[in-house]
Parts: sequence; structure tokens; C-alpha cells
Amino acid sequence: MRYRAWDGQAPTLLDEAGIASVSGADVLPDVVLVPCLGFTDAGYRLGYGGGYFDRWLAANPQVLAVGVAWEIGRIEHHAFQPQPHDVTMALIVTERGPI
Repeated sequence: MRYRAWDGQAPTLLDEAGIASVSGADVLPDVVLVPCLGFTDAGYRLGYGGGYFDRWLAANPQVLAVGVAWEIGRIEHHAFQPQPHDVTMALIVTERGPI
């Protein structure tokens, strides 16, 4: 997973996953928004199974990770066992506000 500088123009490339992309230089953002299928009050997230964000966040611990989720995705702490590769979010935001 890579972040690239964007010039505001429509993407003209497809990345290795077939997702529209731009040809700008690689950049390291200060903050990333991370999609959450589920989350715990401790800041752990259940993703979509690819591990892209977990690997990227582990390699870039200086980046602030903000999870974005629907409140209905809240998982009780006893129902979720974090794995060694799981990275906690600095903050999770739902339609009801920050967690």
C-alpha cells in the first residue's frame, strides 16, 4: 500500500490491485483514515481481511491512525481477541462521535 501526492486531477493509472491511482511521488501522510468493519473501545479494529492497513501501520508507527466506523460495528471487549499484528487506532470516529 502506498500514498502518493495528488495534483487534483482525475486518476490515470490503475495500481497493482486495480484501484484508480495517480502517478505522483510517494508521500508519508501525518494522518490516515482507516476503514473499520468493527472496533473495540480499546481502539482495535476489525478490517476487511486483507491486512493492508495493519502491515502499513506497523511499518509506519509515526503516522496517526484514525479509524472510521459505524456505531453498529462496536465489538464488546470480551468478543475480540487482538492478534500480535493488530495495531490500535489513536482514535475511532463513528456517526455518534469519537471513541
